Amino acid sequence: MASYALQEQARHLQALVLDVDGILSDGFVTLTNSGDEIKSFDIRDGLGMKLVQQAGMKVIIITGRKSNIVEKRMSDLGVDLVFQGREDKGTALREACAQLNLLPEDCIYMGDDWPDLSAFAIAGMKVTVPNGHEEVRRRANLVTQAMGGRGAVREVCDMLLMAKGVYQELLEKYLAVPH
Repeated sequence: MASYALQEQARHLQALVLDVDGILSDGFVTLTNSGDEIKSFDIRDGLGMKLVQQAGMKVIIITGRKSNIVEKRMSDLGVDLVFQGREDKGTALREACAQLNLLPEDCIYMGDDWPDLSAFAIAGMKVTVPNGHEEVRRRANLVTQAMGGRGAVREVCDMLLMAKGVYQELLEKYLAVPH
C-alpha cells in the first residue's frame, strides 16, 4: 500500500495514464498462425478504470504499438483518450493533457520500460510493476505488488480511490442488497 505521503500526493491527481503492454496486459505478444494478435486484460483492471472515472478522474491510454484489440477494449471501457503507435510518450502525454485542459503534473503515469521514461519525466506521479525494467523501477514513486496484466492497474485505482476519499462510498454501491 502507498505511503501517507503518496496518498496525499495522489489526492490531487486528475488523470490516470496507462501504457498497455506490460501494464494493462502481461507484456507478451501472442500471434496466431494467421498472424492475428491476442492480448489478455485483467477484468479487475477494467473495473478499476471505470471506478476512477466515477471519482472524476480521466483515463488516458498511451501505447507504442497499434492494435484493434486495444481500441475495442478501451472503447468498451469508455476510456477518455487513446493514443496508439506513439513512441514518444512524453509528447503524447503533453498532447493528451492539452486536449483535456490538464497539466502533466496532474497525471499519474503507469509504465514499465524505456519508452515510458519521457512520460515519467513530466508526470506528477510515476508507477511501475515489479517486472518493469530496472531503470523504470528506479524512477518510480511506487512499484505495485501485482504484475502487469494481473491487477496492477486495479491496485493503483484502489489507491487513488482511497486517496480521494471515495473508496468506501463506491464499495457501498456493490454491497447494497436489492429489495
